[in-house]
Amino acid sequence: MIDIGELKSLLRDDTILVSVMLANNETGVLQPIKEIADLSHGVGALFMSDTTQAVGKIPVNVDELGIDLLCLSGHKLYAPKGIGALFIRQRMNRIKIPALLHGGGHEKGVRSGTLNVPGIVALGHACEIAKKELPKNAIQIGALRDYLENELLKIEGTSVNGNSSSRLFNTTNILFKGVDSDALIMGLSNPMNIFSTIAVSNGSACTSSSIEPSHVLIGLGLDEISAFSSIRFSLGRFNTINEIHIVIEAVKSNVSILRQMSN
Repeated sequence: MIDIGELKSLLRDDTILVSVMLANNETGVLQPIKEIADLSHGVGALFMSDTTQAVGKIPVNVDELGIDLLCLSGHKLYAPKGIGALFIRQRMNRIKIPALLHGGGHEKGVRSGTLNVPGIVALGHACEIAKKELPKNAIQIGALRDYLENELLKIEGTSVNGNSSSRLFNTTNILFKGVDSDALIMGLSNPMNIFSTIAVSNGSACTSSSIEPSHVLIGLGLDEISAFSSIRFSLGRFNTINEIHIVIEAVKSNVSILRQMSN
């Protein structure tokens, strides 16, 4: 989580923009966005938040949170890939965004080009469904995540990375001490066994081509070995308790095998 004291020390009278994601994409940790926005506005700065991970999972109100610029991506809430949205607050007409693409002046001059109407409509409808089903999903998916997490934490040498209380209901990032996460992932996705449908990650999709340890986990204070021994589990509305049982058994089995091989 953001160190509010450190943020205060960084803010200056000539700070023009503060940008903090609402929910972290590797740990699910939620930031105190309203407090950060208030601090930003206190020095006359604009506040931006990437809410891609949060929209569709928790209520997000730009007025209540004090957000001036907000971006999101549809694929995180079951809309098609390739569609997203940018909210720009027009208060006092302060925010001027240079054009991303030039041409016909679409989207108020910010992004020219033919509109992706099917994607736009799908994103809007996905948001409607997400808002309607949010309370139910929070209970059902949250219960599955908690069960998965509690069972995996019974494995010796495991712990949760990040704040375990202020976070999204569908995400857990777990450290398996002494286990290489890449080897564990390979074991879970091996087409020669019955667990071949399990998809997990040791970071975010945004950095999937990087061989460096997760900067998020390093920022939490983990050393490189621990960062390379951590796995993120993300659950969705279509996951079932039977799938959770399969994941638990698969992880336990593979962790045991890998630890035996390293001894």
